[in-house]
Amino acid sequence: MASDQENVSKILSVLSHKIRREILIILNKKGETSFTELMKELKVDTGKLSFHIRSLSIFIEQTESGKYKLNRAGEDAVRVIMDVESWAELASLDRKTTQLPLASLKRRAVAFLIDFGIMLVLAVFILLPTLISAEINFIFSPIIITLNMLFATGAILWVYSTVLEGFSGQTVGKRVLGTTVIRIDGRKIDYEHAAVRNFGKVLLPFDFAFGYTLNDPRYIRYFDKFAGTTVIELRKRTPPEASEELEDLEAPQKTVEPSS
Repeated sequence: MASDQENVSKILSVLSHKIRREILIILNKKGETSFTELMKELKVDTGKLSFHIRSLSIFIEQTESGKYKLNRAGEDAVRVIMDVESWAELASLDRKTTQLPLASLKRRAVAFLIDFGIMLVLAVFILLPTLISAEINFIFSPIIITLNMLFATGAILWVYSTVLEGFSGQTVGKRVLGTTVIRIDGRKIDYEHAAVRNFGKVLLPFDFAFGYTLNDPRYIRYFDKFAGTTVIELRKRTPPEASEELEDLEAPQKTVEPSS
């Protein structure tokens, strides 16, 4: 067992260097690569690359043409590297989002009611004359009129929320309550994120029910988890680590472009 642990330590030591991990990932993408191609892509000199390739001898092999490729151990090593990178990213996101002042359910609910009320008034203004005329002519019953009104309100609310949140992260209700929508990595959301998260408002009871089962304060609604977004408070005092990000969010002219 002591011998196995020693080998594990050696393997981890080999993979601990950034250039060695990059070599393995390049070989994984390209299949076979020459020494010169590696040197150009990594922008390192001959001596440094030779040293790292020798260190990776358990993971790579040379073809008959002299190019390098991964062996079976190298393919496994690449999977380990990708897993560790994913874990590191998740850990970074967890630290970042725990530093941000997440909006409470009460504040989010009030903001939603403000937006819903505005859209309901708009739906009534647009559709009520037509629906009343239809009822008079015995086409629709009051129940069907009400359902149509709610459906229209939901559709208008989705478009309204998607456009405003995609543009600035805030609807009228969120602006009044001092909250904003961001991605869980702290960046500004785009229209695609906004469209996904706001679709849950059409299925709000189910959205909240599934969101509750996540047991994660970042995702009060399930569609926030699906979209990778959360809602934070802009007016609450924030720790130094998050203050710079929130200043960017409060100033539209300093918005950060979403990552690919």
